[in-house]
Formats: sequence, C-alpha cells, structure tokens
Amino acid sequence: MTTDENVQYAAEVAPRLKMAELAPEVYKAMIRLDTAARKGLDPKVYELVKIRASQVNHCAFCIDMHTKDALAAGESVERIVQLNAWEESRHFYTEKELAALELTEAITVLTDGFVPDEVYDRAAKLFEEAELAQLIAAITVINAWNRFGVSTRMTPGHYRPAQAK
Repeated sequence: MTTDENVQYAAEVAPRLKMAELAPEVYKAMIRLDTAARKGLDPKVYELVKIRASQVNHCAFCIDMHTKDALAAGESVERIVQLNAWEESRHFYTEKELAALELTEAITVLTDGFVPDEVYDRAAKLFEEAELAQLIAAITVINAWNRFGVSTRMTPGHYRPAQAK
C-alpha cells in the first residue's frame, strides 16, 4: 500500500474471489477486449475515461490502477485530482477530453436514461467515427471491469504500473 506505514489504518477487506483464477477464459477475453478497445485512442483520453468511469462506479481497485497508470504515463496529479469534479474544472481539460468525460458518464450511468443526443453529438463532432467507436468500446470495457472489481471486492493499493514493477 502507498500510505504512511506509521499510521494505524483500517484492515483491508479480503477479496470475495479471484476472477482471473476462477474464470481464466473470461479474464483473458477481457484483457484482449481491453487491448482492442484502446487502439486508436489518445492514451490520456483513455486513462481519464477509465478513471472517471471507475469513480462513478465506486471501483476502488480500478481507480487505484488507472490513476497509477495515468501518472506513470505522464498525466498530471492536478488533472487527476480534479477529475471527480471535471464539470467545475473544465479549464484543466481539452474540449475533446471534456466530450469523452461527458460521454463516459452518460454511458456509465444508464439509470439516468439513454445517452442524450447532445452528448453523443458533441463527441461525434470531436472524434473521428472510428475513434468514437473505440471510445465507446473503451467506456464499455472499463464498466465491465468495474463490475468485476466491485462485485468481487478487488483490493486497491497493491497495483504497480508496468514501468514501476
């Protein structure tokens, strides 16, 4: 864990089960799907989308993982910190990133209704059609990962990005 080891923190909650071990073919398929979904997307947009969907879904494991990946890829702490309040912090992001974040929330929170036309249209104006398809795929994939993470209680705090391993 990356916290101060001199402080007595609450005990970690144990994972309920290990998807990678118990459903290895599903897990491998998800890895392949994730790899395919990221193709053609700006890496910064990709990580911002993954972090934001994970925040909305309260997936602590994925927030931990994708925040660390974004930092390792050169994303700023400031932009990551402001991501949870991106609507009030619009000046930290490009118009394209804002459209991606808005689309992420619309796709992630389907209980609010369908993806509004104005949200989709804004993204469609800023992303090439193939890129938009990849963005929708990336948003869909992180939402699936979030469901695995939340339902199995994957424990945050131990992930290390590839460059830091």
